[in-house]
Amino acid sequence: MNPEIRRRTAWMLLGASAFVAPMAWAALPAVYTGFFSQTALGGYDPVAFFEMNKPVKGDAQFTHDYSGVHWRFVNAAHRELFAANPQAYAPQYGGYCAWAVAEGSTASGDPMFWKIIDGKLYLNYDAEVQKRWEKDIPGFIAKADKNWPSVLGR
Repeated sequence: MNPEIRRRTAWMLLGASAFVAPMAWAALPAVYTGFFSQTALGGYDPVAFFEMNKPVKGDAQFTHDYSGVHWRFVNAAHRELFAANPQAYAPQYGGYCAWAVAEGSTASGDPMFWKIIDGKLYLNYDAEVQKRWEKDIPGFIAKADKNWPSVLGR
């Protein structure tokens, strides 16, 4: 190989590893928001799951900051309920997939695949994962509770 090409390749690999390596070792955030967002639940209103029994997109004019991220709500009443007791409405495991956490990993939770169990909101990655999780919800919750928050790498 040409020495100039070898030198350029070495510098390019060194530069890429300096960028990627710290990302691989960094702890995940406590609340899942996606890579380029600071909004929890993809902008869905966490109170709506309990009060309206369905996922409903929140409105940017009704926001509340909690646990380092923005939460959106359909109205001021939902925002006030959440602000008074966020632990009652925020999804378990920071909105990460409950089944993945039970398996000792993380994956994004999708607000379209949700369940309220014993007054707590749980999300799953997709319909297939939710079917697996539903086969033993109490067992998976027990495993996830043991794994949380260590799966975040903290």
